[in-house]
Amino acid sequence: MAEVETRTWWKTAIVCVIAIELLGGLSGWLSNSGYGNGWFDALQKPSFMPPGWAFGVVWPILYVFLGIALAMILAEPASPRRQAALTLFFIQLALNFAWSPIFFAGHDIGLAKVVIFVMAALAAAAAGQFLRLRREAGLLLVPYLAWLVFAATLNASIEVLNPGAGASLLG
Repeated sequence: MAEVETRTWWKTAIVCVIAIELLGGLSGWLSNSGYGNGWFDALQKPSFMPPGWAFGVVWPILYVFLGIALAMILAEPASPRRQAALTLFFIQLALNFAWSPIFFAGHDIGLAKVVIFVMAALAAAAAGQFLRLRREAGLLLVPYLAWLVFAATLNASIEVLNPGAGASLLG
C-alpha cells in the first residue's frame, strides 16, 4: 500500500514540478526578464546584485522545491488547513508569475516591490501551513522564502538607486 502511495505521490510531484517550471519560465521569457533587457541593463544595480547566471540556476532549483512541496500537500487528506495552505500557496505563486511582467515588461519597480513583499508574506504563511501538515513540505519552502527576501531587497534597492526610472502601471 505505501509503495503505491509513494508512486502516486511522485507522479504528482513530477507533474507539479514540470508545471511550475514551465509557467515560471514562460513568465520570465514573455517579459524578457533579466540581463539582456535594455531597460533593466540601464538601471543602477546594488553592489550585492548577483550575476545573471545565478538567477538561471537558483529559480529552477526553487521551482523544483515548490513543486515537490505542493505535491506533498496535495497528497494530504482534505481538510480546512490543507485548503488554506493550498490557497495561500497558489495566490503567492500567481504573484510570483506576475512579478517579472510587472517589473521587466511593465517597468513598474514600485508595484513590483509591493507584489514581492506581499508574495513573501503569503509564501511565509503558506510555509507555516505546510509545516503543520507535513514538515518536509514546509522546510522545502525555506530556501524559497530566503530568496524572496533577498529578491525583495534587490527590488527595493533598485528602486532607491533609480528614482524616476520606472513607469506606473496603475496610473
